[in-house]
Amino acid sequence: MNSTRLLQPGTLGPAIEKQTSHALHCGALQPIASDERTIDDAGVRFIVRQVSSLARKNAAKTAPAARTVASVPVNPFLPHDPNLFVADISETHFALLNKFNVIDHHLLIVTRSFIPQDTPLDAADFAAWLACLAEFDGLGFYNSCTEAGASQPHKHLQIVPLPLGAAGLRLPIEPLVAAAQWRGAIGTLPGLPFRHAFAALDPAAGDSPEAAHAAADHYRALLEAVTGPRPNSASDAHGETPRPAPSRPAPYNLLITSHWMLLVPRSAQSVESVEVNALGFAGSLFVRDASQMQVVERLGPMNVLRRVAMPADETR
Repeated sequence: MNSTRLLQPGTLGPAIEKQTSHALHCGALQPIASDERTIDDAGVRFIVRQVSSLARKNAAKTAPAARTVASVPVNPFLPHDPNLFVADISETHFALLNKFNVIDHHLLIVTRSFIPQDTPLDAADFAAWLACLAEFDGLGFYNSCTEAGASQPHKHLQIVPLPLGAAGLRLPIEPLVAAAQWRGAIGTLPGLPFRHAFAALDPAAGDSPEAAHAAADHYRALLEAVTGPRPNSASDAHGETPRPAPSRPAPYNLLITSHWMLLVPRSAQSVESVEVNALGFAGSLFVRDASQMQVVERLGPMNVLRRVAMPADETR
């Protein structure tokens, strides 16, 4: 799928700042306060945030009368809250502030029409992601379904600015990325003790259409590497030849920067009540209270990730 870029270069950062100020003033944006600490484990300095008010987000998701109509869940993206709207990214995607943000300037990149969250990503998704990543130093991430940490069934990509840590810790897993090992175009990070696949991207390609198609090709190769061959997406690498629609992949998380992409298949949504989304595999975990913090301390952050991922030696 081709998608014309609507975002003008140099405008996203100012738009985020302006809309954040407005959304805070009118109450549309409801940041979740957290206490941040670091835990060194397996060569990674993990960021662990204890989020005392995370129950507020859960309550908003489950309030019976406010969130449902005739037993049908309300889609917060159709229509979206205009107070959270940041920018039109492309003909297929627009950007919203994350209403319940733990990290400042957390963006949701949402499809204009309803597409299920577990639908495989395509070149239009990557075009929207890369357009945003070209505007600031950020980390894109994707939770493919509820089991992988998604809270909404409408397809949405996400981006948070770097550094991830308040103390200037840019991206915890960067030391592991630097040690990537390769078999052709597919890499692995030796420090990750679970199944995953890694690909390098060309930052010089920026957010060109060619870069978006190349990223989509890498994504399909990563999926195949961890789950086995799957049908091609609805278009070939140049968006020209129709192909059969792909089947829904098993749960997975995806991380993307302007330099690389990491895909991790999932086996569980949580371990001992500690839920993990894609940011966990970047080295950033969230816990609701002191008891969950104790779980992470007892197991070790890397072991938490290992237990929600797939075994490294499992084959298909």
